[in-house]
Amino acid sequence: MLKLDSIDLRILALLQENGRMSNLEMAEVIGLSPAQCSRRHHRLDECGVIAQYEARLRPAALGLQVTAFVHIGMERGHMRDLKLFRQTLARMPEVLECHSVTGDFDYVLKVIARDLEGLNVILTGRLVALPGVNFVKSLVCLEEIKPRSGLPLPQPPS
Repeated sequence: MLKLDSIDLRILALLQENGRMSNLEMAEVIGLSPAQCSRRHHRLDECGVIAQYEARLRPAALGLQVTAFVHIGMERGHMRDLKLFRQTLARMPEVLECHSVTGDFDYVLKVIARDLEGLNVILTGRLVALPGVNFVKSLVCLEEIKPRSGLPLPQPPS
């Protein structure tokens, strides 16, 4: 694990807040020269601390009105179907996230759709039909209270 000092943590915090912030802007906020800031930013990229850069889109602006959390239970002995199941989910743009979990079901998915009819097609037409799937349960999101945000960063060393 890369040792991060307070300046590294400030760079990461600024990038999580605004991934489009220029190196010059970051350097000014942090109080570094642009060259020093650029070197540190590049090191954080190269060491894999920064996974990727992306634009965060507004679903409603694209006509995507329904978000659901989907619980999937797999048939026991489903290991033969697991690779195909995961590959299929990875190719579904409506599946925003997929997590293997412990508990009463095997996977939790975050799914987005234009409307309830579109969600129904995803659930009953696509997910239920996947090999090894035993059951699908969904929870429709009524309101997003805290959207995905940056990771909690550790306290800088003293």
